[in-house]
Amino acid sequence: MRTINRILVANRGEIALRVVRTAIDMQIGTVAVYADQDIAAPFAHEADEAWGLDGTTAEETYLNAEAILTVAFETGADAVHPGYGFLSENADFARAVEDAGIAWIGPSGDVIDALGDKIRARLVAESCGVRPVPGVSEPVRSRAAVEGFVSAHGYPVVLKRADGGGGRGISVLRDSGDLDRFFARHTAGADTGSGTGEGHADGAPTRPAGNALQEAADDLGQYFVERFVQVARHVETQCARDALGNFRVVSTRDCSVQRRNQKLIEEAPAPYLPDGVHDLLVDSSRRLFEAVGYVGVGTCEFLLEPDGSVWFLEVNPRLQVEHPVSEEVAGVDLVREQIRIAEGLPLSPPAPERGHSFEFRITCEDPAQDLMPVPGRVERVRWPSGPGVRLELGLAEGDEVQGSFDSMIAKIIVSGCDREEALARSRRALGEFAVEGVATPVPLYLDVLGDPAFIGADGFTVSTKWLEESFLPSHDYTPEEGATPGAVPVAPTPRQTYVIELDGRRMTLTVPSGLLAPGMQTRPAQPLRSQRQERTPSGPRESVRGDGTLTSPMQGIVIQVPVEVGTRVDEGDLVAVMEAMKMEKYIQAPFPGTVTEVLSPQGTSVSAGDPLLRIEKEQA
Repeated sequence: MRTINRILVANRGEIALRVVRTAIDMQIGTVAVYADQDIAAPFAHEADEAWGLDGTTAEETYLNAEAILTVAFETGADAVHPGYGFLSENADFARAVEDAGIAWIGPSGDVIDALGDKIRARLVAESCGVRPVPGVSEPVRSRAAVEGFVSAHGYPVVLKRADGGGGRGISVLRDSGDLDRFFARHTAGADTGSGTGEGHADGAPTRPAGNALQEAADDLGQYFVERFVQVARHVETQCARDALGNFRVVSTRDCSVQRRNQKLIEEAPAPYLPDGVHDLLVDSSRRLFEAVGYVGVGTCEFLLEPDGSVWFLEVNPRLQVEHPVSEEVAGVDLVREQIRIAEGLPLSPPAPERGHSFEFRITCEDPAQDLMPVPGRVERVRWPSGPGVRLELGLAEGDEVQGSFDSMIAKIIVSGCDREEALARSRRALGEFAVEGVATPVPLYLDVLGDPAFIGADGFTVSTKWLEESFLPSHDYTPEEGATPGAVPVAPTPRQTYVIELDGRRMTLTVPSGLLAPGMQTRPAQPLRSQRQERTPSGPRESVRGDGTLTSPMQGIVIQVPVEVGTRVDEGDLVAVMEAMKMEKYIQAPFPGTVTEVLSPQGTSVSAGDPLLRIEKEQA
């Protein structure tokens, strides 16, 4: 047993504020850490103390384990809460915290290691009698291994990176041509001459070239193969287990509304479960937690097929983004449970499950541009309220959304006495929401809530591919409908440092530029406009200039350039990969030609419209 008196929250945005608020409720002190651009963020304001990490990137700040531990020592924090993302699943960081005598609010480093990648998680599941998706629970070492699996199970199959997540590192192979292209990209010495120009089934077109070949070969051993489950629902169990061995599934959830394998809408409890499936989910989850000695709060994820087959996917050894829907139906504060478990206390007595709840992720992603992240400034916002509405906010009006971190700015959680009432309240709540300055998926969500497939009683119409394959092709989101405010990437707010004297001590004070300046200018208030009101048309930026220069469609980081000067490419070939706000964007050659200049090499941070590379077009 231990008593926690001060928690350092090693995260940012809405989850950091969420943890701070529970700590305040429990009369526990809080310490926030922040990147330069988060100096005025709500989570930094609400914490008892906030310490700068002196940087603007994730690597310099929220992934900087040494800097975070230094703050913990200097502030006397006796616990660290990692939130989700960043260091929350870093076993070495968890051990470093525990070795320092500080409570780690999460499962131990050994448990994180046991579940840390998808291959190890499959092995754990097999060891305790839980069925993973049929596949090979070892890294892909050769083409023959994949071909052997295909011979037994047929196409389609999926190759996944063991350390992948958030929809990244997934390649669906539907025929032998896809298999050829996958191994061309992941085998040193592959033919990099002209190809078919066809895109890969997972959206990543064909071949690497030049210096990227060896990196691709090294990458191959990170993949494993599974049968591709084409029609299934994504269901989860929100679990908790204390140090005394008490285990509970707080609630089930359905997270089937997905885009690029990333969840958009979640609900609890999971509706339309066939007879016996709920008990199977609970039993499987208990087996998984007990197999690794899991102590803490976590989530087990499964696929549910129309014939009732249940397949294990993975365990997320942390708090999930969608945890509030479980809290609403179970009447529990999961952060409070995490803290109690870390103190060695038993789980709180369960309350009867109540009603139904939906969560909508409010991201700066534009439905009119294929849900591409679009950073900008939140000029004006009107949040919904009223019965059954809960908000988890990561920023305030006037704040900037940068491309350096995740695109989620808030979560809207709506509850009712049953699913029908929760749906009606969700339509009302999302209809009340209005924002200026950034795009959000709210218009898309409103259309989903009105779709008979989503609101009907057929539990398998909405599968994990429903949004992409059935819903989006029949919906066209344009700027004129209000889905896109035409946000322009925003440069980080400059900071100024002042020398001051405080209580007889010379100190420095750093603030956003202009905050202390006299005669500070303010802009006149503008009336809020609904997302459904007319907006100025603003389509995607031009991606190819007349001289063959390809430009970036968004603000982000160039993470791969699988071509070099002199490489010949066909239309549709992969020439660059970008990442912004946890989303990968593949840049394809718009026509056949030869690369004449690489203007933004790997590792370059770019804004929308910046040049990436130049291709000299072949003459017909």
